[in-house]
Amino acid sequence: MTRPRSQVDAVCQNPKCRFYLKEDGKNIIKSGKYATGHQRYYCNHCDTYFMETKGTPLFRKHLSEPEIINICKHLVEKNGVRSIERLTGHHRDTIGVLLEDMAEHAQKMSTYLIKNLNLSQYECDEFWTFVKKKRKRLSEKARLSLKLVTPGSTQP
Repeated sequence: MTRPRSQVDAVCQNPKCRFYLKEDGKNIIKSGKYATGHQRYYCNHCDTYFMETKGTPLFRKHLSEPEIINICKHLVEKNGVRSIERLTGHHRDTIGVLLEDMAEHAQKMSTYLIKNLNLSQYECDEFWTFVKKKRKRLSEKARLSLKLVTPGSTQP
């Protein structure tokens, strides 16, 4: 007798799959772990493998989640990128790339910061204000995403 499947919270990350980001009817199984320790999944519909962090700021990062949370806490306290570099031991380019990725996923990051770091909405707005200061270096996708989370903006 085979054992029953465990409940999988992930959804398919392949845009060509008909169950892309859909919860109903998904057929996803766990398929080992990557060297970074992240769970690997397999979609039986489109025959693709994907990582649990795909589509998040953690995707393809060598930093662990606690290190990223630590960097976010320093950013909320309005520490500069170079001071965060000294405090955490990570290079300023790594912190800059992390800022860019967080800006591209601003809405998801805002809910994450409010729920998991117990930040208030005001502190979250201060965080995005700091990120917007670096506007010259942000991509177009990141700038558009930031417009959606800043106060006074209208959603499309």
